[in-house]
Amino acid sequence: MTLSRRFSTTLGAIAILFLAVVIHILVVFGIPLNVQHSAYDNVATHGPDRQFNLLPDVRPLEEALPDLDPAMKHAACRFQLADGPILFDAGIPTTFWSIGLFNAAGEALYSLNNRTAGADRLSMLVLTPAQLSILRENPPENLEDLIVIETDEISGFALLRAYVPHQSKAESIDRALQAASCGVIS
Repeated sequence: MTLSRRFSTTLGAIAILFLAVVIHILVVFGIPLNVQHSAYDNVATHGPDRQFNLLPDVRPLEEALPDLDPAMKHAACRFQLADGPILFDAGIPTTFWSIGLFNAAGEALYSLNNRTAGADRLSMLVLTPAQLSILRENPPENLEDLIVIETDEISGFALLRAYVPHQSKAESIDRALQAASCGVIS
């Protein structure tokens, strides 16, 4: 039995279309498994963990992280709470600063600025619920001066931002961001 030429062509076109749809679906579902560039990974390229590393100034198409404000200076610190609670401390000489905490997936966990903190100095402790229980048994002397953030996330990064009101202030703000601490308390 012979198939007509028209039927053979139609059947071939349907087979090619079906194959193209299957390949397209496999490629679309395979992209997230093959792309490993997250904000958490990008922060690691700017310096060691558990210290604030100054990010380069924002320029079009050259951002260290997505959606950074060009009117701000930025420093980032990757951390692992498995190593212990993380203490953030900074004194930034500007009219506005903020810090955002993000998990390893880049999702915002907490955000704070100098106005909501009610102080010009950043003093913040980030820890897990288990670490908070231990800390309550033997609290540090300055606990009442700290903003305490409890999270279940073990890995993450902090993004410290400082407003630069004028270019003449940029160098002092850079120094303050580099002097900011992000380390394990003992």
